[in-house]
Formats: sequence, structure tokens, C-alpha cells
Amino acid sequence: MKNTILLGSLLLSTSLAIAADQPASVTPVAAPAPAPTTVPIPAADAKPKEPLSFFVTSVGIGKGAELGGLAGADAHCQKLAEAAGSVNKTWHAYLSTQAADGQPVINARDRIGSGPWHNAKGAEVAKNIAHLHGNTLELARLGNNLSRTTVLTEKNETVNGAGDKPNQHDILTGSQPDGTAFTDAADHTCKNYTSSAEDGSAQVGHFDRTGGGNTSWNSAHASKGCGQENLVKTGGAGLFYCFAIN
Repeated sequence: MKNTILLGSLLLSTSLAIAADQPASVTPVAAPAPAPTTVPIPAADAKPKEPLSFFVTSVGIGKGAELGGLAGADAHCQKLAEAAGSVNKTWHAYLSTQAADGQPVINARDRIGSGPWHNAKGAEVAKNIAHLHGNTLELARLGNNLSRTTVLTEKNETVNGAGDKPNQHDILTGSQPDGTAFTDAADHTCKNYTSSAEDGSAQVGHFDRTGGGNTSWNSAHASKGCGQENLVKTGGAGLFYCFAIN
């Protein structure tokens, strides 16, 4: 009996020793699954920037309100626009003229096309003539989008406004708030933009919609004289608005 137990113990010890010498069973680790390939989703086509169709002149002609009449002002708009890369467009200055020398009045609103108009950044400043001038009560309440941040030059630059030195927010228009010419006997256009005399006057707007108790962009007040120095003294530089008519 003792021999049997001893033999069993020897066999058990041998089995354990043999098991200890065997390498441990290693469970294979599966290789990580490859990351799923990300398929880019094409973004919706970005809306192209609207071409330039409105700006305030970066410089005036340099002779105050003597612009060479409407023809000279239009040519200045065209020259600046083309220098900025605008091609295949016809540009007109936003200016009204008064009846003189047998010539009828010309309204600024009638010579700038039908809109919409966009600044050098592509932002819309007005949808059409009615929106630009607030023809209806609703449109007047909503207002156009002309402001200090949207009225840019053809070079996509801002203009000095109220509080800047020098202030240049007076913009020549010769117009009433609705974009029409004055019909009284007073001179509101510096003799239809042919005079740079110290006397005379031209109606101006405030592009930044600030100052003087009148925030109109196109008919804030009259200038005190027609010369370059006269315009500078009252907060201007002989600048004017330009619109693409096509």
C-alpha cells in the first residue's frame, strides 16, 4: 500500500515537472483592424464673389467740385474701376445736375442702372433703385446696406469718416434724399460740377451715416464753397460714388 502511494506521488511530481518545462500557451493577439478610409465629402461649391459694381472714389479729381461735368466724373469712375481690374462694365458717377443753359435736370438715380450693386468685397449694398433710396415706407424702414463698413473704394479700402483725421465723409452728390435733382434757383451742384470757386455750393452725403444731425448717405448738407480747400474744411475731399450701370 505504501509503495502504491509512493509511486503515485512520484508520477504526480514528474507530471508537474514536465508541465512546468512546457512553454506557456500564448493566445495569439489579433492584428488591429485597419482604420477605415475616410472618404472626403466634397463641400458644396462656394458661391463666387460678386464682381465690383459700386465704390466711392479713392481720390477725387483734385479740383474740388470741378469735375468736368458729368462726363468728367463718369470718366474718373471708369478710370479708377478699370485700374482696379473691373472690365466690361460702364461706370457712372452718382451725381444730379440742375437745369441750366437750356439743359434739363438730370437725376442721379436715373443714371446708375438698376442694380443690384456690390462693393469690392462682394457684399451687396443695395438690391435696386427702390432699395437704395427707400422708395416705400417698408424699404425706408429696412434701409439699404450703405455704411461705414460697406462703402469702400475701388481698391477695397475704407475712407476716413467722422472722428478720423482728416474727416472725409462728405461725398458729392448734388441730390435730394430720393436721388433727384434740386429744382429751386439755388446752386446745389457747383454749377453742375464745373466750378472750383470759393463761393457756390454742392449738396453732399455722409457715407458713414454720421454727423451734422443728418445721417443721409446722399443728402446731408451743402458744402461751403466749391474749391478743394473749401471741401476739405467742411469734412470732404471731393470724393463721389460710382455705380456700374450694367
